[in-house]
Amino acid sequence: MIITQTDAGWQLINQQAHGLLAVQIALNWQVDKRPTHWVETLIALTEHDDGQDPWEGRNHLTTAGAPLHFQLLNYSMEQCRNMIQIGLQKSRWNALLMSRHTSFLYEPKRGTDKALDEFLDQQVTNQTKWRKEYKSTKAAIDYAYAFLQWCDALSLVLCMDQVPPEGRRLEVSLGPDKVSYYTRQRTDGSLVMEPWPFAVPTIEVHVETFQLSQLVFKNDKELYNVLQSAPIVIKEWIFREQD
Repeated sequence: MIITQTDAGWQLINQQAHGLLAVQIALNWQVDKRPTHWVETLIALTEHDDGQDPWEGRNHLTTAGAPLHFQLLNYSMEQCRNMIQIGLQKSRWNALLMSRHTSFLYEPKRGTDKALDEFLDQQVTNQTKWRKEYKSTKAAIDYAYAFLQWCDALSLVLCMDQVPPEGRRLEVSLGPDKVSYYTRQRTDGSLVMEPWPFAVPTIEVHVETFQLSQLVFKNDKELYNVLQSAPIVIKEWIFREQD
């Protein structure tokens, strides 16, 4: 979950909703710069945070009982395996992108846990095998995964309210074309993306958020039940190419 403290309590965005926002961004990318296997790549982008732990015990709570922000989570190999399995049931391309995502997230932790090292070694083998089965080049896979990463990064910037005030620029990420992209906010609230990567001069994207006034929960079941009746606010953003 993506958690932001508000004056009234918590704003909560499901990570799956963040994935859906990332897909909205991706759909506006310039057509001639799209990765190969476009539909599969979009589905992988939608599912890149799937396979989450079940709503039971205290899987989604901090020690103090607050909703657990994803950045406070330790890695879950079970989620990694679930996510890759979800992709594998669709295509080797989906599984390959999911496997690349686990490598990106957890290779920096290599050497800290024997089971994790074995999992990462298996992903190296899987990625070679699945790429050959798909008869794809490494360059095509690298481009598709870099595209997924860029859309993921921009979606997180929006969900976490990281665009700075007063028109200051923020680097979003290096794009699949190895270009650095920057965003900033105009005085009218619309956003700039420099350089402009989209096929149309204006795009609108949105995400569903839960607004919670209760600060502490005794277990996942209580949090889940509160979410079912919590007020929903749709957050929206407009990107415009021209001032």
